[in-house]
Amino acid sequence: MAVKELKSKPELDEAISNGSPVILHFWAGWCEASKHMDQVFSHLATDFPHVEFFRVEAEEQPEISEAYSVSAVPFFVFFKDGKQVDKLEGADPSSLANKVAKIAGSLNQDEPAAPASLGMAAGPTILETVKELSKSNGEAKAQATPENDLNKKLQHLINSHPVMLFMKGSPDAPRCGFSQKVVDILKNEKVDFGSFDILSDQEVREGLKKFSNWPTYPQLYCKGELIGGSDIAIAMHESGELSEVFRDHGIETIDAIGKAVEAAGGKGGVSESSGLSSSLTSRLEGLVNSSPVMLFMKGKPEEPKCGFSREVVDVLRQENVVFESFDILADEEVRQGLKVYSNWSSYPQLYIKGELVGGSDIVLEMQKSGELKKILIEKGVIKESLDNRLKKLVESSPVMLFMKGTPDAPRCGFSSKVVNALNEEGVSFGSFDILSDPEVREGLKKFSNWPTYPQLYYKGEFIGGCDIVLELKSSGELKSTLSE
Repeated sequence: MAVKELKSKPELDEAISNGSPVILHFWAGWCEASKHMDQVFSHLATDFPHVEFFRVEAEEQPEISEAYSVSAVPFFVFFKDGKQVDKLEGADPSSLANKVAKIAGSLNQDEPAAPASLGMAAGPTILETVKELSKSNGEAKAQATPENDLNKKLQHLINSHPVMLFMKGSPDAPRCGFSQKVVDILKNEKVDFGSFDILSDQEVREGLKKFSNWPTYPQLYCKGELIGGSDIAIAMHESGELSEVFRDHGIETIDAIGKAVEAAGGKGGVSESSGLSSSLTSRLEGLVNSSPVMLFMKGKPEEPKCGFSREVVDVLRQENVVFESFDILADEEVRQGLKVYSNWSSYPQLYIKGELVGGSDIVLEMQKSGELKKILIEKGVIKESLDNRLKKLVESSPVMLFMKGTPDAPRCGFSSKVVNALNEEGVSFGSFDILSDPEVREGLKKFSNWPTYPQLYYKGEFIGGCDIVLELKSSGELKSTLSE
């Protein structure tokens, strides 16, 4: 039986009410994984003719998508005997085949359900697709490795190519606006580079943050050395420093391949949009920058017309972000033009300070990991709470001294005495000049319940002021206290 296009909720309700097995594939044309899984889905439809297979374009059928809490594609929902019995998120051909076989039962009375789509009947193309998808879903998930083994794996990945980019998605299909920008920059620099999709391997994704001491993605490496994330890559590209780094490390440039996307005017921003009129380009640029946080969505915040748009609105409200929006359904010129301008083919699209963050998948994922709040704070859109800021400051170095002035130029005798005591004991420490920030100066007094300065901390715990530090030094306990 061929896969049918599902056009309405009543059509689905009728199919489910018959009691026969029904399987939905929620997909999107911009998602490469959806396209690959659709091939598997079509072969399974041939193998199980008594099961009804429906394809649902998630963004075009928001009512159906919302009904089954679809927030990412590909996504599969399974029905039997008039009710939902299972679901599957992500590109996992083997799991899909197993679940289909499970709800379909045996093809013949005495024959177990063996999906031919994952065997010889599928042919070499579909088998290769399944193989690649299984690989991209993370071979490393099969077994947990000790930290040393993980570090070796990470080092091997970092050194697997002279220029290595750890990103969300692939260079051909980035899944985050920041990753897309770094890809554009590398293509503009005309360097050959390797990449690794951190969304495909949770172990690498979390491990590399600790390994590199860099909490976000993308991460760009040259000859095994971390260069930085998207902001640093953009700044270095604009200043010409990135070209110098590549040249100093012996990275040879290559001719641009195919349709290498050049960063607009060398700004590392949205990709140059060939074919758009200057007036439309100017209009889109104005819209994107019309608010520090700008959401291009279907409908309005108070009345979204698509489940994905509603989810992004909900996230922004949960983060207490003031934002403006534009209903792309009300202006076809903007709807089509922005896809070209941003090189992002679907909606919603979220921009922060004129820079594309991504769509609903990316926004939800960034909120969950804390990256969204971090970017909003870094861009000055929201203000970090004082308590959070103070906590980060006291933990910013194992031994942290809040003082008047700097270690090289103390601006009070008590601060100078503590600096001398630490230096004489050979203790390395970080410092913060409380005279440079009245908010920290007053806030830390309440945070530590200690009214004066200097204040010394070890691993985030308050040790004391000048008198206590000098007493610890006099008794020979200072160094041991700061190294436990």
